[in-house]
Amino acid sequence: MIGSSSPVVLQSMTKVYTTDIDKCVEQVNQLANSGCELVRVAVPTKADTAAFAQIVPKVKVPLIADIHFSPKRALEAIEAGAAKIRLNPGNIKTRADIERIIDAAKANGVAIRIGVNEASIRDLKLGDVPPEKRTKLMVKKMADYIQIFENCGFDQLVLSAKSVDVRRTIEVNRALAEKFDYPLHLGLTHAGLPEDATVPSAVALGVLLAEGIGDTIRVSAAGDPTTETIIAKEILLSLGLQARRKPELIVCPTCGRVQMDVVELAKEVKGYLVDVEKPLRVAVMGCIVNGPGEAADADLAICAGKNKAMFFVGGKKTATVSRGKVISAMLEQIEKLSY
Repeated sequence: MIGSSSPVVLQSMTKVYTTDIDKCVEQVNQLANSGCELVRVAVPTKADTAAFAQIVPKVKVPLIADIHFSPKRALEAIEAGAAKIRLNPGNIKTRADIERIIDAAKANGVAIRIGVNEASIRDLKLGDVPPEKRTKLMVKKMADYIQIFENCGFDQLVLSAKSVDVRRTIEVNRALAEKFDYPLHLGLTHAGLPEDATVPSAVALGVLLAEGIGDTIRVSAAGDPTTETIIAKEILLSLGLQARRKPELIVCPTCGRVQMDVVELAKEVKGYLVDVEKPLRVAVMGCIVNGPGEAADADLAICAGKNKAMFFVGGKKTATVSRGKVISAMLEQIEKLSY
């Protein structure tokens, strides 16, 4: 379910050729295992939609067929078992073709995501559109497209307006949320390599989600798509929009007051938390200034001193151990905590 009071849905897209069925199935299921709930698949050719039909029954999550330009691919994907198709109506040549796609989607219970990208509106015959006018034009185009669907009695829509620009992404989605009562898919058009994609994605999506805007999200990063899921999950977790199933690690930034290598200790702690299946908040602190306060907010806090560390559970001191016994003591404390 997307929209209304349903939780924000996390999605990504395969990065392998769809005609390589085994690799595509493997990647979809890897994404599902990493927390992805919807996966988009490119189907530019007839061979792709034929492969898509074989992939659908072999995967764990619903699939979205990514359609550009060809009404035939849209119809084939619907018949092949797509849960949703992604469509930019501006790339479909005739109104009749759009209506044929709508009729097929309606008959098969398939949703449609209307996608409008800033890049596509910049190639109009009228010439380039100045940046300050692009948001208004994207909203107008979306309104025109929605009218076609509503005239055909079709309302199983998800709206998406994307830009590579963070500010315009925020601006256009605020405008869509104010004007239309359909679920919104959020994302930047492309955010770069994972190390470059994290901050702009977190800013654009985080601002909108914090305002209650957005029903499904994708972080678009080059490379392994499971990285997209990891970044997106962290955005949702940081806003309390997804239930935490694994520990959250809080680490003080360190300063001249520390008497132990807190960064080294935190990395060691993090390595052992990977195997813990409890939604704990664990804090690793380096001095008495912030340590006790953070300990009160953490389920388990490790406050490092000179060659020793104090443990706090729920803000209450439970143990003091030497540096060499921190990890064993931590695991013992975690074992006692029930969730």
